[in-house]
Amino acid sequence: MIQRVPISKSGYARLKKELKRLTSVERHEIIKAIEVARAHGDLKENAEYHAAKERQSFIEGRIQELQDKLSRAEIIDCLSLSCDKIVFGTVVTLIDLDTDEEVRYQLLGPEEADMKNNRISALSPLGGAMLGKSVGDEVTVKTPAGSRTLEVMEIAKPDMA
Repeated sequence: MIQRVPISKSGYARLKKELKRLTSVERHEIIKAIEVARAHGDLKENAEYHAAKERQSFIEGRIQELQDKLSRAEIIDCLSLSCDKIVFGTVVTLIDLDTDEEVRYQLLGPEEADMKNNRISALSPLGGAMLGKSVGDEVTVKTPAGSRTLEVMEIAKPDMA
């Protein structure tokens, strides 16, 4: 059984764009680079050839990975979501009850998670603990530093899908 992975429309489009670039541009460029390196002679001592083959291996691996992720993707339109409860795609403002620190996260799929931009995976411990909560609810999550309790202050739609 195929395990579906949630992803936003924009995340899906970004992965498709990367796949297209890899298959239509980079794959052809690396084939040319291998041909040029091969023309230089002895392949055993040819660092340029070995680097090109290694790059080709990386590109082909990434192509397979992207094809797999796209085939299992469950695209979710984050702009059409209700903001009554925390669901995939919503932007959540929380306050840490121990430190009074306010944090804001968007819940997305694992491929889109990016802590620098406050995007966390809905499948992460914190993301999973938040799912289904409403404004005013408390979220308790176990972290390596200990247990944290946060209160849901706001649930909003994202600026973009």
